[in-house]
Amino acid sequence: MQMDWLSGTIDYGIIGLLVVLSVVVVAVFLERFSFYRSVKIASFHDLKSLELVLTHKLLVIASVGSNAPYIGLLGTVLGIMLTFYNMGQDTSMDTGKIMTGLALALKATAVGLVVALVSVVLYNTLLRRVKVLMLEWEIANGRKTV
Repeated sequence: MQMDWLSGTIDYGIIGLLVVLSVVVVAVFLERFSFYRSVKIASFHDLKSLELVLTHKLLVIASVGSNAPYIGLLGTVLGIMLTFYNMGQDTSMDTGKIMTGLALALKATAVGLVVALVSVVLYNTLLRRVKVLMLEWEIANGRKTV
């Protein structure tokens, strides 16, 4: 039984998924950032409805930020499994092949961490803007929370 498909799964499956998630995060960030620039807080009669509109879609960014490292870790585990499997099949395997397998595994971890870091920074940027807009509403409306 060959496990060559696993190498493609790590490269195109795990890392591809992380790239797609990062594109989604950036797209949601740009949409939300643009929306926050155009929102008219005076048109909201209560703070809760403003908060509901402002926090829409932030869950997507937060979820990617908290789960991307685990997806990268999955790629690492699969890459190490592949390396050990290949070592078991070819007992005279040279160290270059072993290092290549481990490098593939670590690449998945690195991509997962980068996606998570970017997601968390963008999430915190948007969350700060939400808090500022809500505070501006409270100041303008005398802290009414009807």
